[in-house]
Amino acid sequence: MPFDPSETTDLRLVTLAQLTQGGGWQLELAHDRAEHLLIWITRGQGVALLDGSRRGVGTHNALFIPARHLMALEMMRNGFGQALVIPPASGLTLPRSVQHLRIRDVASQSELTGLIDALGREQSGGRPLRHSAMRAYGELIAIWLRRHIDDLSEARPSAAHRLVQAYCARLVDSYGSGAGMADIAQEMGVTPTHLTRVCRSETGRTAAALLTERILYAARRLLTATDTPVQDIARHLGFGSAAYFTRFIQQHTGHTPTALRRAARPDTK
Repeated sequence: MPFDPSETTDLRLVTLAQLTQGGGWQLELAHDRAEHLLIWITRGQGVALLDGSRRGVGTHNALFIPARHLMALEMMRNGFGQALVIPPASGLTLPRSVQHLRIRDVASQSELTGLIDALGREQSGGRPLRHSAMRAYGELIAIWLRRHIDDLSEARPSAAHRLVQAYCARLVDSYGSGAGMADIAQEMGVTPTHLTRVCRSETGRTAAALLTERILYAARRLLTATDTPVQDIARHLGFGSAAYFTRFIQQHTGHTPTALRRAARPDTK
């Protein structure tokens, strides 16, 4: 079974390359995570889906994504960043909402980089009490983050943005229910055409594409990180049959579910 972040309080520091070691889809597909993520980009540019909107990101940008918030991140080839993976049970005092901070002050840039480097040295050093030290540095990082959040009241989000935020929250809660985009639009009291238009305007993706990506992410995670039978994955994700699920995976990846699993885990029979 996949790692359950609710079972630990330990922080993990990884590079973005390590976070996507099994393939770029692990960040590029719209998805949510069981852990909080703090991403610190120190080289390159990219595009992120954050808080129901499409945003350009670049060097010295800090992204904080609370657990169970829809996100995606696509960096250009020369991009580099680190991600602090924070279990909900860590006890750190963190913001409750998505944050995108563009840090222009050199001293602030150096301060966050230094804290992350120190946490990384504790992680790799193997010294006694290293997890306690990592949590202490994690709390200092959380303080840095809260200090740099703009205290000024932001403009009220537009009706379009609020609709996309609500739709993204629905995807987090019910992507595996078997409901289609039109069904969700009806539940939200809007037409599929309007929802599609607004999602494309705010995120660069259609409403149907966001739903497809979230389902595809879940499917690939279950195929590559668990031994759950394909037919059980299909049922869990709301597909009427394993055959329909197989066609879905082939359409979007060019491979069968079994082939994806075998490629990710060569020892799987």
